[in-house]
Amino acid sequence: MAISLKVNGQTRTVEADPAKPLLWALREDLDMVGTKFGCGAGLCGACTVHIEGSPARACQTPIGEAQGMAITTIEAVVQSEAGKRISDAWVKLDVPQCGYCQAGQIMSATALLATTPDPNDEDIDAAMMGNLCRCSTYVRIRAAIKDAARAGAKA
Repeated sequence: MAISLKVNGQTRTVEADPAKPLLWALREDLDMVGTKFGCGAGLCGACTVHIEGSPARACQTPIGEAQGMAITTIEAVVQSEAGKRISDAWVKLDVPQCGYCQAGQIMSATALLATTPDPNDEDIDAAMMGNLCRCSTYVRIRAAIKDAARAGAKA
């Protein structure tokens, strides 16, 4: 079945079962491999994308449910002001260690800054709770989110 997806501002068509997870449509059908497979159960956050501006687990989202909605992946996160600031802070503070979870971390952090420009520690904890990092770079992640928030306040 032809499913129309609006990914990173472009309409793309995928020939697949509407129950196919968005993660696999992105990676296999659209060759967008920035979104990572982690646990497959929506628990680790590695597959986080934005659907209509909100973080969503691509491994648990059927493409049939995402049809016609605006989907943003890590490949286009810097097109938003919050995404650019988060990405810059990630590099500036050398956040990743192994880097595997970082696409999902960046997507969740970007969604947080888009809705909460000056997050406190509780805001950050709540927004990032569903993103796991096996390397435990949580201190650098928090520092990068705060740095990106400060950069936004100066702009």
